Amino acid sequence: MDMFDLNWYHSLIRPKFSPPDWVFAPAWSILYMMIFISLIFFVKDGDFDKKIVPFAIFSLQLMLNVIWTPIFFGAKRILLALFVIVALWFSIIAVIYTFYQYSKFSAILLIPYFLWVSYATYLNYKIWWLNR
Repeated sequence: MDMFDLNWYHSLIRPKFSPPDWVFAPAWSILYMMIFISLIFFVKDGDFDKKIVPFAIFSLQLMLNVIWTPIFFGAKRILLALFVIVALWFSIIAVIYTFYQYSKFSAILLIPYFLWVSYATYLNYKIWWLNR
């Protein structure tokens, strides 16, 4: 299974507002950097016993983020990927909310991630709808 089957992706009917391929690498590089910095600021003062739930939610969103690509591009399961990205979207909201309790800066750093995943969720939905 090719995890990044771009030939398959390009064969799909995609909405007109789909970004060009070259946008994804820099966008995700910047977002992952911001996610990592957010986590650093969240954990920097220690007190991990109080932060176990936010950290667990963070771990969940990270796992959902990681599994979306092989489900969408590798398994070519657009609808399943849509369910995963919707769960990711809700988990990002939960991370922002729980991180905000400890570090407003950490929460603010995650807003671009939330916005990008919101856009990606809509794209995933439209791709599923156009190719069902």
